[in-house]
Amino acid sequence: MQSSNSLNSDEKLQVRKLEISDKNKGFMELLQQLTVCDSVSDKEFEERFREISSCGDDHFICVVEDDQSGKIIATGSVFIEKKFIRNCGKVGHIEDVVVDSNARGRQLGKKIIGFLTDHARSTGCYKVILDCSLENKLFYEKCGYKQKEIQMVKYFN
Repeated sequence: MQSSNSLNSDEKLQVRKLEISDKNKGFMELLQQLTVCDSVSDKEFEERFREISSCGDDHFICVVEDDQSGKIIATGSVFIEKKFIRNCGKVGHIEDVVVDSNARGRQLGKKIIGFLTDHARSTGCYKVILDCSLENKLFYEKCGYKQKEIQMVKYFN
């Protein structure tokens, strides 16, 4: 059981936009807890960071930094798809949500999802979609999402 002091400090943890210095705060190691994520050089990270940043609000990566350790302990991203349907509507796609295994149970995932959902809403999206594993279905339902249809995928070598 967490002490009330610990819960209060968790409430203070802020979701913020990814910064270039976050690579040195364990951002890539955190992503490795989610999926295959090879090492990325500082130069590669900077190039991809600048590319994503050039998309403005259409590709937004957020993080939570632990103010005690200085490490990135949660992250997620949303990108905005511009469509012709629905009167040239927009759809938010949430991706790459992960909370450090040592920081789970502190409502950080819910905080990340809420932040990304609000971002999509504020940019004019008519819906937000995400893919998740069956194990995470209940978590996303608690965040206000519901299962709709099925997902299909084709990977390229």
